[in-house]
Amino acid sequence: MKLVTMLNMGLMLLWLSACSSMQPVLYPNAHFLSAGKEVAQQDIEACKQLAETAGAKEGYGKSGDVASSTAMGAGVGAASGAAGGAVTGAAGTGSMVGAVSGAVWGLLRGLFYSGPSQPDQAYANFVSRCLQEKGYEVTGWQ
Repeated sequence: MKLVTMLNMGLMLLWLSACSSMQPVLYPNAHFLSAGKEVAQQDIEACKQLAETAGAKEGYGKSGDVASSTAMGAGVGAASGAAGGAVTGAAGTGSMVGAVSGAVWGLLRGLFYSGPSQPDQAYANFVSRCLQEKGYEVTGWQ
């Protein structure tokens, strides 16, 4: 029962981390200052939509990093748990405990210690060019 609760909690954290996405950072040039933040945000959303319509995908972002880290942690935990369990004569139990603890470690590592994720390069280039053609200057993404 504890295993199911822990896995549900982990999936919920993964889902919450997937909600955040990268945004272009705009330099406050004359066009940005005359348009204002609200119009600039609408232009960003329009360019993002145009990029997706053209076939560019935003990418996996942090959720992909978290999922990879969780899977890797589960694999490493299962292997080390099986090795430890083989010494005591309970390889199956050790493997299961190792997989769960490794998955939790991987999930937490992915959520809190991985570096900032970047959007797909084609997507970022498309949105940046669209914004540039509208008169904005993109200084980066965050």
